[in-house]
Order: sequence, then C-alpha cells, then structure tokens
Amino acid sequence: MLNVFLATFALFLLAFLGMSLGYIIKRKSIQGSCGGLSSIGVEKVCDCPEPCDARKKRMAREEARKKMLEKNRII
Repeated sequence: MLNVFLATFALFLLAFLGMSLGYIIKRKSIQGSCGGLSSIGVEKVCDCPEPCDARKKRMAREEARKKMLEKNRII
C-alpha cells in the first residue's frame, strides 16, 4: 500500500515539476483549451456597461505588463 502511495506521489510530483518548468521557460500562463466566454462572443463576465475603477486599473496593469514582457522577450 505504501509503495502505491509513493509511486503516485512521485508521478504527481513529476507532473507538477513539468508544468512549472514549462511556465518558467515560456513565461506563458496556463490557459484553457476551449476559449471560455470569448469563444461565444462575450467580452466580459459582468453585465456592466462600463468597468469599475478597480477593473480599469487592473486592465491597465495587465496591458503594461504584456507590453513590458513583449519588449523584454529574449526569443
């Protein structure tokens, strides 16, 4: 029983290590395969006509981070 547990734990550890190396090397976050709500034409989750100030700040930070990563990309 302990051997099965240790083998399973080692397998999961290798899987997490592989995913983390992929993130570290490519600097790309994990994404879903189906595209989410944007695949059916929904641009945002909430029904607000105008995003709130906190959302605008977060979107600006994300855009600045994207530009910085593109500018400083090695490959």
